Amino acid sequence: MNSSKENKPQLLVVLSRFPYPLEKGDKLRAFYQIQELSKTYNITLFTTSDKVVSKSDFEKVNNICSEVVIHYLSQGKRIFSLIAALFSDLPFQVHYFNSLAGRNRIKTLILDNDFKHIYCQLIRSSEYVKNIHHIPKTIDYMDAFSAGIERRISKRPWYDRWLFKLESKRLQKYERKIFDFFEHHTIISEQDRNLISHPDKNKIVAIPNGIAPSFFEDLKRSEKHDFVFVGNMSYPPNIDAVNYIANHILPEFPDSSLLVSGATPHPSLKKMVSANPQIEMTGWVDDIRNSYLDGKIFLAPMTIGTGMQNKLLEAMALKTPCVTTDLANNAIGASNNKHILVGNSPEEISVNIRILLDSDEKRIEIAAAAQAFVQEKYSWEHTTQELVELMRQKGSETTAK
Repeated sequence: MNSSKENKPQLLVVLSRFPYPLEKGDKLRAFYQIQELSKTYNITLFTTSDKVVSKSDFEKVNNICSEVVIHYLSQGKRIFSLIAALFSDLPFQVHYFNSLAGRNRIKTLILDNDFKHIYCQLIRSSEYVKNIHHIPKTIDYMDAFSAGIERRISKRPWYDRWLFKLESKRLQKYERKIFDFFEHHTIISEQDRNLISHPDKNKIVAIPNGIAPSFFEDLKRSEKHDFVFVGNMSYPPNIDAVNYIANHILPEFPDSSLLVSGATPHPSLKKMVSANPQIEMTGWVDDIRNSYLDGKIFLAPMTIGTGMQNKLLEAMALKTPCVTTDLANNAIGASNNKHILVGNSPEEISVNIRILLDSDEKRIEIAAAAQAFVQEKYSWEHTTQELVELMRQKGSETTAK
């Protein structure tokens, strides 16, 4: 439990998923932000969860909070919420995570504490606190969800495209509507901010992710594979990226090998990998840094999705040179041909790969520049301090009760 409780103002943090283990982007962002925010605030964490949280995972988070409240969403409740969503104009994912009992628990927490601010991560959690007006609030959109869903429509089977179109429209409307319920607004990148349809979207503050110091340690490289890709392997943009590599890149490099690491591999990926001798898939890895170090080149041909690709920042921090697309790099802001190599077609990506494979000197040059870039621009301490300063703006903290 956080020490020196009496010396810090109280902050209520509201999440849709328990922020550990760090196998998803929203959980990673939440965990490290809470870790840094705990230096300034005594944090009460309220989080929903559709899975039982292990004791060890709970302790990881409890150690940086004053109080942790987990509101479990039963399977029956989740099914009922999704059915109810069919007859509502709220996004399906907002319905999925919303709970009347959870809202009542938050009301009790507010009555029992003296919160100076409420920090809500993701619009899917916003229903829990949107109508609380006596405490200033910050909403972290993180990504432009509506755009992310829209980009996935063309990749979906014909029979459920209507559902993705509906969800995208609902999300766009909700992203615009929820803006007015919060005093402050953050998002992961300027690229995502530009995709929010609210007329005052320029007031949304772009606060990027950071990189944990452990990724800058000087570790031994094995480079057993030519290419590596890392990510949550049940996430559609990551599934799409691995299929892209398998179908468009590996045939151009028949003697190469690809390592794929990340939690919960999708069954379609398992089937594809089992039939492709060029690919090795590990699933969950306790220390993901080892996977980055096992590859000569990190490939991230992202064609759908939104937000900031932390996988790229981690690879760059570990001096694994990266080849990616504009969609992924725009959020990071790395310089093409200096910190990273960018291509938007199989031909362009293959050319960039050959540049790196044919020259050890070029790989070392790109890798060193990339690490320096990430080290200077992306640290959790620096990016979260921007969030603290936003919360401290005039009118953002209440006086004591």
